[in-house]
Order: sequence, then C-alpha cells, then structure tokens
Amino acid sequence: MSCAFGAGPIRALTRDTAGAFIPAGVEAAKGDLADTSSLTAALDGVRSMFLVPRLGPDAEIIDRARRAGVEHVVLVSSITVETHPHLGPAADNAAVEKLLEASGMDWTILRPTQFASNALMWALTIQAGQPVRTPYADTGLLAIHPTDIASVVRVALTEPGHRRQRYALTGPAPISARQQVATIAGLLNRDLEFTEITREQARPSMAAVFGEDAADAVLDVTGGDVNDALLHVRDTVSRVTGSAARTFTQWAEENVDAFR
Repeated sequence: MSCAFGAGPIRALTRDTAGAFIPAGVEAAKGDLADTSSLTAALDGVRSMFLVPRLGPDAEIIDRARRAGVEHVVLVSSITVETHPHLGPAADNAAVEKLLEASGMDWTILRPTQFASNALMWALTIQAGQPVRTPYADTGLLAIHPTDIASVVRVALTEPGHRRQRYALTGPAPISARQQVATIAGLLNRDLEFTEITREQARPSMAAVFGEDAADAVLDVTGGDVNDALLHVRDTVSRVTGSAARTFTQWAEENVDAFR
C-alpha cells in the first residue's frame, strides 16, 4: 500500500479496495505498484506521496509520480545504507534513494533499523509451544516500533522543514532476541523455551524466507557483523514527532494476541 497525503484528503493505494483495511476518512484507490499503468488514476491530483520501494519497478513508479505532478515523496529505505553499504539489499535501497534524489521532486528519506514487528516471525512457533531458535541471542539491537515510522512519515508529509532530509530511525534502547522472547513470555504469563543456534543452523530457514543473498545480509545485521553505527541510538523520532520513541515492550503489549 502506498499513501498520498497533503493538506487535502488522504488516498491509499491497494490491490483490493473491497478487502483491504482502509481507515475512516481515507480514500481507497485501486492499483498495483508492480503494474505502473494502474497508477495513473491513483496519482491524479496527488502532491505528496509515501513510497515503500522494491514492490515494483521503482524507476517507473518514480517517473510516473513526477509526470503526474507529485511534488514530494517520502521514501522508506534502510539504516543499512549507511551502516552496511556493502550488503546487497543495502545497495538496492541506495539505488532507489538515488533515483528519487535525481527525479526533480522533493524527497525525504527514512532509514529505519530492525522493526519490532520482526518478532512476529516467532508467532507460530510460540503458539505451538515450540522453542524459539535464533542465532546471536544476546546481541542488543535498536528495534523500532512501526508506529514510530508512520508518525515520522506523517510529519514529513504534512509539516514544513523535512524536505531533502535523510532520517535514521531507531528504537530508544537495545534489546536482544533473548530479551524480546522474555518480554513476550511475561505478557503471556507462561514460560517460553529459547535456544540459541549457530549462524549455519539458522541460515537454511532464513534463506527460504528471504532468499540466499538477503539471508546472509540479515544474519550480518542481526549479529554477525554489527558495528557502532548500527548500534547507535538516534533521537530522530522524538526530534521529528515531539514524542519519545516507543519501546519493544509497548509493541509487544499491543500485539501479544498474535502469540497466544
């Protein structure tokens, strides 16, 4: 889904206008980022746009937005563009950033770190009462609440002063995989078994989800090749939105039913 904001109404792009959850007051526009010909009507009258990349041909999407009269695009990229530029997925995100910067439109680039919602990958395992198995169990990462990303997007699209800015976004404090599972266990009020495994043991299942190259990149940034830049707490969320960044515990409290 891609949303267009501004001083006027909000429009959300979706492949399924009947089945998608569209908040009250938001106009649903049918389209698919993978089929840029479907975007013409959705972009009509849009002046500011939120874009999630790599869901379609980004060069064509950005060009269509420019030709439709879009003036400002807020793009979700990744903090790895600056912390791990040598990794393939980081290079892919950097390439989209460059396309947008060269488009002639104004831009705001958001570079979030690991999402707190990545913990949902454990949901079925926890529901089944099986042990959570993960490498790098005690590496503390700055997991960010997705709502904080959305809050920064809203401000960047609707308030002045954020065009042509790059914002690295993190959570407020490091939290390890072991601590995340312990937090979920406490909210469920039951014991959860946790097993640390090696990178080699973890890789096959991760490759099945992310693909071969991306699996290695994920393993690097979740513990195999962390660096000071990745582990540095940024105050961007509070500076941009005026509210403190949400903790992993807050995210878990809001989503605990997914693990029951």
